[in-house]
Amino acid sequence: IKVRACAERYSHTYPAYGTHPLYVARVDEIACIAALRTWLKNEMSGPCAPVAVGEIGLDFHLPELDPARQEYLLTEQLRLARRHDLPVILHVRHSVDRVLKCLRQQHIGRGIAHAFNGSTEQAQALIRQGFKLGFGGAMTYSGSQRIRRLAASLPLDSIVLETDAPDIPPAWAPRSEPAFIARYAAELASLRGISIEEVAEATSANARAALNLPAPAPVG
Repeated sequence: IKVRACAERYSHTYPAYGTHPLYVARVDEIACIAALRTWLKNEMSGPCAPVAVGEIGLDFHLPELDPARQEYLLTEQLRLARRHDLPVILHVRHSVDRVLKCLRQQHIGRGIAHAFNGSTEQAQALIRQGFKLGFGGAMTYSGSQRIRRLAASLPLDSIVLETDAPDIPPAWAPRSEPAFIARYAAELASLRGISIEEVAEATSANARAALNLPAPAPVG
């Protein structure tokens, strides 16, 4: 409801609905899926129709989160995404290979892998599956060598920029803010040795393609 209210209040914002794996211990998974099924059915034809199911996925970093319950929630939400022909926004912390298996089983081939922090091989597998990879605050730390190498070397048409505000803060601030997206674009441009304009154009187009968003209206 809060997500929908935000989309109604602010123009050029688009909602996505789903249950994050960190909430697996707080919900009844069967009731949760039933509620999401009804919500998506009712919202698909409304003024704030969702552009994705998400953020959903698996988190194997925290041992207290039941992997089986997580995978049940993920699989059922992937089925709902397929039913409504929606892309998915993925949480893949220490779980890329297992998430990929679920995507293949449910024939899901469009969306964004949020806050990607896997290997080059896993990045390439997600790209082959049809996904864009999200980069943001973690990319701004000089010590995040693997993430920075991926940001510099992966095909530009596979990358989207994100803030995840207020989480995943950048090197220069204690928390992330949506306004930082321009500085993240500058960081990516520096890593790749290209202009910030090229980064902005490419990553914006990638986000629109991943989420089937309309192109911006021409200026002037």
